[in-house]
Amino acid sequence: MTITVARLLADSLEAHDVDQIFCVPGESYVGLTSVLSERNSIRMIVCRHEGGAGFMAAADGRLRPRAGVCIVSRGPGLANAMVALHSAFHDATPMVMLIGQVERKDFGRQALQEQNYSKLLSDVTKSVIEVNEPEQASESIARAFHLAEAGTPGPVAVILPEDIFDEATNATLDQPRPRVVAGPRSDDLARLADMLAKAERPLILAGGALLADTLHDQAAYGALRQLSESWVLPISPTHRRPQLFDARHPNYGGYMGIRVPKPLIDEMKRSDLVVALGERLTDTVSQSYTFPSAPQPQVPLVHVWPDPNEVGRVWRPDLGIPADPYEVLKALLALPVPADAARRRGWVDGLHKIHLSLLEKTWDPAPDGINFAAVVCEVDKHLADDAVVTSDAGNFGSYIHRYIGFRPGQEFLSSVVGAMGSGMPMAVAATLRRPGKQVVAFVGDGGALMMGNELATACQYGGAPILIISDNSMYGTIGMHSYVRYPERKFMEATKLTNPDFAAWGRSFGAEGITIRTEAEIADGIARAFAVKTKPVVVHCLTSAIQMSAWRRFGGEQLA
Repeated sequence: MTITVARLLADSLEAHDVDQIFCVPGESYVGLTSVLSERNSIRMIVCRHEGGAGFMAAADGRLRPRAGVCIVSRGPGLANAMVALHSAFHDATPMVMLIGQVERKDFGRQALQEQNYSKLLSDVTKSVIEVNEPEQASESIARAFHLAEAGTPGPVAVILPEDIFDEATNATLDQPRPRVVAGPRSDDLARLADMLAKAERPLILAGGALLADTLHDQAAYGALRQLSESWVLPISPTHRRPQLFDARHPNYGGYMGIRVPKPLIDEMKRSDLVVALGERLTDTVSQSYTFPSAPQPQVPLVHVWPDPNEVGRVWRPDLGIPADPYEVLKALLALPVPADAARRRGWVDGLHKIHLSLLEKTWDPAPDGINFAAVVCEVDKHLADDAVVTSDAGNFGSYIHRYIGFRPGQEFLSSVVGAMGSGMPMAVAATLRRPGKQVVAFVGDGGALMMGNELATACQYGGAPILIISDNSMYGTIGMHSYVRYPERKFMEATKLTNPDFAAWGRSFGAEGITIRTEAEIADGIARAFAVKTKPVVVHCLTSAIQMSAWRRFGGEQLA
């Protein structure tokens, strides 16, 4: 049967279980959106910025878990969206981005907004697929989803010329490829079991590759907990994956995030075996390539990651296993438990004791505004067992990881690579993917005005996230780096911000607006925010600039 390319593309998206797409309308792909609107089988979420649309698709890809989808127009539209591609690429998050292109007859003429996407996107995507022949349209969609979800997940771009949508084709629908799951070799599994059995002080770094198996059936969560209990192993979730293990479980070995506090990292460095289980390993997780040190680790290292190209790329592991980490967990659980595993109880308890001490809800008041710790601790009292928490990039995020002990069933979304502006779009995506669930976004005053306009998208589609804004009138993270590197210099002029009344700003969109100026107002303000169920809430917190993070303060003279 002959149909148009646009209808074949719509069929292909439906075949891949796509139920919503994030976009900013553009002329280069109206041939596709007109068909999607006519069918009404896939909800199109109209966003206010292509970066916001991309971040929403990335978050949706983490929540499904299948590749999230967004559509952007050529040229400026794609340029705006590249921050989300960069984030998804470094975060190993599956995403398919459909990108409009000029008409095929104008290729190479420097037509309006024309770009060579294969060159432009070569460093921030897994693949760029150009659909220049109608017969390749469905095949290209199937290939894009397969590549986005296989091995190391990531973004794939599909380039669609404006004139191709109305072309006729009799090409058949290309069905989704079955997911390829690699298991461990028996020899590798036996060696891993032997290394774990002999280790006196092992440390398991649990990372993002485990998320693909846990978001619906909790199977990998359960397997990880069972292994930790039976083999007596400490589990340390890695940077911005705190939901992977119950923070109150006695085998929780501490959060392996960016700049781990000295008491914890010093104890971790006493380990005699590190197993990176589903953790890609980056500079943030490795404390700037110092633990494990790169390229030659100072401690025996086992690296389990589903892509052989990643294992051994930076670190030389003693044992590399290119396999799905859940398959490795299941295989280990089928083996006999080491007879003397209990000897590690003291090692595990010691790590957990340090972790609990860092989790204690204590803080010192600040002289120039609210210590954001007080806000985060109050929010934690209200979080449901199935809440979704998102965080933008910034030092305020350190309070989340210090004071919120994530529990099984809760989900956390953020840009692992540290892209500003992600917090609010990801919260919007969460409210749409998890309707009726608590969704709380933590953002700084800088990030709030980068992508906070997606608050309008939340209002338009009935989402009701709670947006907690830490307003210290500066780019705090950059201020911290300035202070650490050049403590004798003043830096306020290079980092200060002039902000609106964020509560009034929120009300202008149709959200509820709440302002918290002092610690005495926190309990009532946060309670009021969580009592609102039917629309977004913006909580404007006037926070300290001197309290630069959950662990550090500026000297007052540097802020002068």
